[in-house]
Amino acid sequence: MAKDYVGDALERGDGEHFTRKIPVTPLAQIRLLLKAEKNSTKAVAARLGVSQRTVERYLAGQRKTPRKALRDALVREASKVWQPRVRQQARRRAAASGGITIETRARFGYTAAAGSTDDPRERLLTVHLPAAYAGELFQAQQNGASDQELREIVAKGFQEIYFQDGGRRADQLSEVEIQDITYLDVKF
Repeated sequence: MAKDYVGDALERGDGEHFTRKIPVTPLAQIRLLLKAEKNSTKAVAARLGVSQRTVERYLAGQRKTPRKALRDALVREASKVWQPRVRQQARRRAAASGGITIETRARFGYTAAAGSTDDPRERLLTVHLPAAYAGELFQAQQNGASDQELREIVAKGFQEIYFQDGGRRADQLSEVEIQDITYLDVKF
């Protein structure tokens, strides 16, 4: 399974705005997921990749210490549903006026005019993208866009803001592509 670099980075960016810590005990995390899934133990089990009976055992207190895979799944899934209003407010601010800052180490390739090199090169970039790109990213993620589609939005923003410097240079540059991401971090 391919790593979801952009989606995961957006989720981590949400975490910086939380006003309280995410529950740490497995029981509290399962209860949080149960509330998010409208009391469906079956839905919680599907999210965690375990059986419905396993979820029921934790809720009944028959199990208390999960194995590593379940522990990791609990942390990952609980952080996705923790403080949804705080998450929405932070995203709304970024999409309305603040924008997002993306730091990445990746290989960037592009289509350019004849006579210039378009070989992909690894770069370490920190670029602030305007609110329009933040809104487009958040909307695409909410609509279930793949990591490739999210990368294309980021690449389009990098092309306009970094490579073309808002239209002041590289006007012959037609398409930037992000490949081989080593890491990607988002702040908003």
